[in-house]
Amino acid sequence: MGLLALLLIALCAPGARGLYFHIGETEKRCFIEEIPDETMVIGNYRTQMWDKQKEIFLPSTPGLGMHVEVKDPEGKVVLSRQYGSEGRFTFTSHTPGDHQICLHSNSTRMALFAGGRLRVHLDIQVGEHANNYPEIAAKDKLTELQLRARQLLDQVEQIQKEQDYQRYREERFRLISESTNQRVLWWSIAQTAILILTGIWQMRHLKSFFEAKKLV
Repeated sequence: MGLLALLLIALCAPGARGLYFHIGETEKRCFIEEIPDETMVIGNYRTQMWDKQKEIFLPSTPGLGMHVEVKDPEGKVVLSRQYGSEGRFTFTSHTPGDHQICLHSNSTRMALFAGGRLRVHLDIQVGEHANNYPEIAAKDKLTELQLRARQLLDQVEQIQKEQDYQRYREERFRLISESTNQRVLWWSIAQTAILILTGIWQMRHLKSFFEAKKLV
């Protein structure tokens, strides 16, 4: 794919993914994120506790603890750390594939003050979306045009990583398909051999039976 086509795709590339969810005391909530290799991921979260008197969610107290754990496609722990009621976690993928991102609260204060209800706002930024471009522009003294060019180059690099990851998935799927087809072939051969041997045995058995009865 040419550079111009990559730039056009980069202009239409999606932004960061943000969501919120509710969890109970010590309940774990996990998310699956497909990430190419050597890609930076930044997650920002903040929590809100349920106020039983006002019946609304309010910012959590600083004493609330949140634990973040990230596992790579092979099940190895990439990140496991305790944070506060609001935090930011960062990791870099070294294996392409589905990464599991889990969050849970290990605080018992939630049951006392929030009625066991906690709202977590989570924003996950992958690849070039994880870069702080205003900070980069200030540090490297870039003009607006230079900064935009830097953003486009980062997006092109991320798209190339995505393409490499898709090729990796296709290759893995092809190997699995070939292995499955080979197993099906050998199973068909084994079934055919069993049927032939069973037929030969039945014929020999019938022949012996007829000879014993002096019918042949």
